[in-house]
Amino acid sequence: MKHILVKKIATTIVFVLAVTTTWQVSAKDISQTELQQIMKNDKQVILLDVRTVEEFEEGHIPNAVNIPHKELEARLAELTGAKNTQVVIYCRSGRRAEVAREVLVKNGFNELDHLSGDFNEWSSNNLPIIKVK
Repeated sequence: MKHILVKKIATTIVFVLAVTTTWQVSAKDISQTELQQIMKNDKQVILLDVRTVEEFEEGHIPNAVNIPHKELEARLAELTGAKNTQVVIYCRSGRRAEVAREVLVKNGFNELDHLSGDFNEWSSNNLPIIKVK
């Protein structure tokens, strides 16, 4: 009986710690204007575009790094040294950015932001875009 109670308590503690850690590192939304200010001031930031390579080539925010969300876990080495650097994540509309945020949190990234409105809003506001194709 004691063994079962101890196991339940331990499971509860692990769950609470996991939820608390995820909550503390959740990405806050930053506006398009805030990102422009960061870029203008040359503040050290990684702008992470988690859309597909094809979407990225059709147009992306200047200086963005493209690692598709489905490849992020396997390509974390490309972000070596960035665990304590501001990382601004975006995709087309937000869903993939959230998946990427979860991967980054799980792997110890601490300073995560999400671009409010993602690429859809950036492009509809006629903000600078780089096209590869």
